[in-house]
Amino acid sequence: MKKYGVIMAGGGGTRFWPLSRQKTPKQLLNLSGRELMVNEAVDRLLYTADKNDIFIVTNCAQAEPMLKATEGRILPDHILSEPSARNTAACIGYAAMEILKKYGDGIMVITPSDAYIRDNAAFTRVLADAVNAAAGQNKLVTIGITPTFPATGYGYIKYDKASEGAAKTVAEFREKPDEDTAKAYLASGNYVWNSGMFIWKASVILEKFEKLIPDIYADLCLIGEAMGTDNERAVVNEVYPEIRKISVDYAIMEPSAAVGDVLTVPGEFGWNDVGSWDMMNVLHSEDKNGNILIGDAVAVNTANTTIYSSGRTVAAADVEGLVIVETPDAVMVCSKEKAQNVKLIVDELNAKSRKELL
Repeated sequence: MKKYGVIMAGGGGTRFWPLSRQKTPKQLLNLSGRELMVNEAVDRLLYTADKNDIFIVTNCAQAEPMLKATEGRILPDHILSEPSARNTAACIGYAAMEILKKYGDGIMVITPSDAYIRDNAAFTRVLADAVNAAAGQNKLVTIGITPTFPATGYGYIKYDKASEGAAKTVAEFREKPDEDTAKAYLASGNYVWNSGMFIWKASVILEKFEKLIPDIYADLCLIGEAMGTDNERAVVNEVYPEIRKISVDYAIMEPSAAVGDVLTVPGEFGWNDVGSWDMMNVLHSEDKNGNILIGDAVAVNTANTTIYSSGRTVAAADVEGLVIVETPDAVMVCSKEKAQNVKLIVDELNAKSRKELL
């Protein structure tokens, strides 16, 4: 059965402000020093799907930068532009409808655009097991990350370890736990982290939409009827912003797991969502004092600090546990412990209509 890669790339990446902006979000940044994150995601999928069968779903503000960034990697008409952000159910449904209407049924391999994966070979092997499971039965398959510590920032998936084969039956999805609960999950060995990666037939996921979220399915059908016509873009622009906002986890995965229709393939391949500035040690080596210095950065008597310079010299002395980021139009300083709160700066700038900094 034909395989299609689908990369979800509509996020804003606000926790990486001021480097990340609306038109150049996290997925369009080169945080590793090797390649843009979205291009790393594309290159990983080339071991699973043909180059001409990979799609990216992004938002309208990022569509042009995405075209330029992925030139030569993605066919221009395989970059699907959302008129507005409607969460992952709409994003995935849109891609499924596009594939089914224009290219024929096949297995969708859906990944985020902005995660880091250290071991691409192991990742490809896990995807192969997931594809085989999706091809052999009409079930929804997700990739579960074998937990290595009691993380409180990830959702968890409880699964049946006794299930035969690489793909295990999912019992239920769990929200981000507190530390004690996370420790219990880890000790039990019956849980994996929810990676947000999904594998299923395009026809199967749309059947689930029709059954579980018929209002969204009806909207997608309106778009599907216009696909391939001169009115396609106009219909997308009219209908898509009216689609109800809901994640695919809440709308589809949780109720489907309750009736035994979800499988997970556990794997460990060095996955990390690299969600904020405090996680740059995943991508870069620390010096002997635990500092990460990127660009023209100088640290004196400084420890456990990340400094990112886009051009100007940034120097720090006698400080500890900070994140310092310099761009041509902004400087951001925060506690490394509270790096998640960088998104609050973006909220404040938005409230003050500082559009030039967004």
